Amino acid sequence: MVLFALMIAMLLAMLDNMIVGTAMPTIVGELGGLAHLSWVVTAYTLATAASTPIWGKLGDMYGRKGVFLTSIVLFLIGSALSGMAQDMNQLIGFRAVQGLGAGGLMVGVMAIIGDLIPPRERGKYQGMMAGVMAVAMIGGPLVGGTITDHLGWRWSFYINLPLGAIALIMVTAVLHLPKKRSRTRIDYAGAALLTIGITSLVLITTWGGTQYAWLSGQIVGLGILGVVALIAFLFVERKVSDPVLPLHIFRNGNFSLVTVIGFLVGFVMFGSMTFLPLFQQSVQGASATNSGLLLLPMLLSMMVVSLIAGRVTTQTGRYKIFVTLGGALITVGLALLALMDTDTTRFTSGAYMAVLGAGMGCLMQTTMLIAQNSVEMKDMGVGSSSATLFRTIGGSFGVAILGAIFTNELQSTMVARLGKAAEKMTSGGAQMDPKGLAKLPAPVKDAYAHAVASGTHHVFLWGAAISVVGFIAAWFLKEVPLRGGPAKPADGAGAEAPAERAMVVEAV
Repeated sequence: MVLFALMIAMLLAMLDNMIVGTAMPTIVGELGGLAHLSWVVTAYTLATAASTPIWGKLGDMYGRKGVFLTSIVLFLIGSALSGMAQDMNQLIGFRAVQGLGAGGLMVGVMAIIGDLIPPRERGKYQGMMAGVMAVAMIGGPLVGGTITDHLGWRWSFYINLPLGAIALIMVTAVLHLPKKRSRTRIDYAGAALLTIGITSLVLITTWGGTQYAWLSGQIVGLGILGVVALIAFLFVERKVSDPVLPLHIFRNGNFSLVTVIGFLVGFVMFGSMTFLPLFQQSVQGASATNSGLLLLPMLLSMMVVSLIAGRVTTQTGRYKIFVTLGGALITVGLALLALMDTDTTRFTSGAYMAVLGAGMGCLMQTTMLIAQNSVEMKDMGVGSSSATLFRTIGGSFGVAILGAIFTNELQSTMVARLGKAAEKMTSGGAQMDPKGLAKLPAPVKDAYAHAVASGTHHVFLWGAAISVVGFIAAWFLKEVPLRGGPAKPADGAGAEAPAERAMVVEAV
């Protein structure tokens, strides 16, 4: 029952962006403010990324249950206010409130699971978490389209309220964790500096190459501000007695390596999910309404492989093989996707996506498992939030950098085929509405299809090259015994250390 409640909260966090993305054209049509459209997403992402480590630290200090319930309430308040927004500025502000709550949802789920279930047993539940992710990514666009067409865009936010109420009631009733009350003070200076640093990085990836040139004063200034804030953050964290992000957790080699791998997983995963539907809609002529179903081969493969990896990890205690295999499969999958062109069939692209999904299935939950197993129980919250944070930042960088590569290639291909007149078609973000595309003359549609195919080719080629770094990093991981299992997973000899057993029992 506890896990079911946590999965509802996890679904709440993941489903929102998928539903809202489908409703955005209708929202802009009613509220106006097309120029501020990106801020509806950016405000949510910024608030989520900046608050993630703070939620984790608060859970470590004051107990997971109360902090987790607070994040759910804050998310629901932001959802209700977003549904009542009367103009674009209000919607942006309320989305920021919603993002603050969302920052605590995923971290809370992962940290509570880390408290209740020993790492050795946690693999059993990987399939459940991967299933929730698949449901959100497949069902989100479909639900969003249906809600927007029949109930109006405001219900794309209101739909969170009944789900959140169920999660609140169930968590309150069935989750029982030891109450904590720490006398230590919150590291406000560290939290502020970390927020400034993360905000600067996210704004760079959001604005760079689109609203401002990469070498413009605004982007360079944000880069300098971000670097100075993060350096000052590191200095503060080394001096305070109770830092918001304890630097000692990065002394663990496995934790540092899996953080890098998680960053790269976020980079390639979000990049892939951004451009695969665009390729299938613009090149293969698929319907935008069914965009979630287009990812089905990848998501099913990810869910099945994650379930298998979890079971094997639970039975054997081995996990390094899955991280290494996942890095290899992601690299191969991206390289295969880079082969797609205007003649590629949906079956072929689906097979390529299945390879990529298998790689992500090996890594998605395994990296979090290793991160949590690499920190002490008292640091479970900041360990979980750090892993989540770097994956989120990786996703932001992935979408921005790969998006810039895609846009540049699309524009150059269009100009090469149609001349300078094509620049106006691609100057607005390089994503043409499928309905508008259908009305264009055949030569223009053909040029645009080839341009999109060329852009996605470069995106996946660069993604494959970057994912090689994660594959190399996986080889340096050490197979440390998982808490809650045999001391030596290689041969099954030995018993669980008394200190580790005591920590697990105390947490439960």
